[in-house]
Amino acid sequence: MIYFISDVHLGFEERTLDKRREDLLLRTLEIICSDCKTLVILGDLFDFWFEYKTVIPKTFYRTIAKLYEIKQKGIEILYLMGNHDFGHKNFFSEELGIEIIRDDLVREFHRKKFYLSHGDGKSFYDSIYNFLKKILRNPISLYLYSKLHPDFGIKLASGSSKESRKHTSKKHFGEIEGMEHFAQEKILEGCDYVVMGHRHKLILKKIGNGYYVNLGDWFHDPHIGKFDGEKFELLKVMELINENVNP
Repeated sequence: MIYFISDVHLGFEERTLDKRREDLLLRTLEIICSDCKTLVILGDLFDFWFEYKTVIPKTFYRTIAKLYEIKQKGIEILYLMGNHDFGHKNFFSEELGIEIIRDDLVREFHRKKFYLSHGDGKSFYDSIYNFLKKILRNPISLYLYSKLHPDFGIKLASGSSKESRKHTSKKHFGEIEGMEHFAQEKILEGCDYVVMGHRHKLILKKIGNGYYVNLGDWFHDPHIGKFDGEKFELLKVMELINENVNP
């Protein structure tokens, strides 16, 4: 099985509420490990991520440990960078063996062609964001930010991410928004599935000979994607957990 997760945004809410969402994530990861061949994380697993030479955000240690455990089981993890977790350097690759993918990815699963993307920058109205993206991900900008004290730098990153997420949630994407238009183009180019996040809206829509999928978010009604080689499904996290309660 191939599983897809996006936009969990760990670190957004105050810690008590955030832990509840993290508990759901950890239980979900534990359940899918039984038949998972590849786990695809399509960005914004964290509401913010910035790592220093010897410091990472401490509140994410349970999730980090679980990802390492999954990797050690021989399960492939594809982690595409989102617009909130752009501060990755080498911690994931060196300590967890998980490479951070900074661009969109085309991958074949069970002879089906998948176009994978977080989805940021695909809206018709993302020109300003695309400009800021180049600045924020610039090595010089990241280097200068790394000179801030970790306590201040992580607090600043967290605050900025909260404001960015609020902006995204209020954004008007239009009746036929850019992400769907982008997916349509990729399907016309031969992709069977275009899977993204970022939009915070669940979508599984047939377009021509393919499908556009958006994984929604983990704030309102968490879902994960599942592809068994024949069919793509959006699974409700709470139903998945309830079906797998230990007797």
